[in-house]
Amino acid sequence: MARRSARVVSTLLVAAGLLFGAILALPALMGWQRYVIVSGSMTGTYDRGSLVLDEVVPVADLKAGDVITYRPPAGSGPDGLVTHRIAAITTGKAGERVFRTKGDANQSADPWTFTLPEGEQARVKLGVPYVGFAVAALSRKELRMIVVGIPAALIAMVSLAGLWREAGVEAAAVPR
Repeated sequence: MARRSARVVSTLLVAAGLLFGAILALPALMGWQRYVIVSGSMTGTYDRGSLVLDEVVPVADLKAGDVITYRPPAGSGPDGLVTHRIAAITTGKAGERVFRTKGDANQSADPWTFTLPEGEQARVKLGVPYVGFAVAALSRKELRMIVVGIPAALIAMVSLAGLWREAGVEAAAVPR
């Protein structure tokens, strides 16, 4: 009974690991980028801890209402990437597209405007609630070592125990 329970638990753990790995690897194979929502500015659409998957699209394809992940202009306040909805697109003095964004949970639009000179931009395709917490946790080396090390040690111990058991059976079968 204990062996059967152990097999069921180990099978479920392997399945969960494969599913989590697929959630992380498949989007990259499809050319999507992944980002973790770390603030509450998009609450209601993408809550804190959500994993958003972005596809890279030409800037010309962006329209008001699209949600993008971008780096705000230097000195605007946020240091890292921001995932906000495009509130308005205007034309600048040189004919370039100028963007203004807003977090869905924020009362007003972001105080900065910006251009996207790269030609391509990450636009949110879909969000997966809570998975971002696991992705963020795995960015810590210590936790990654535990997540990889414990299952590897368990596999090694089970394999060694099986070999030891087989060696004992073979030794018992040898006539003396």
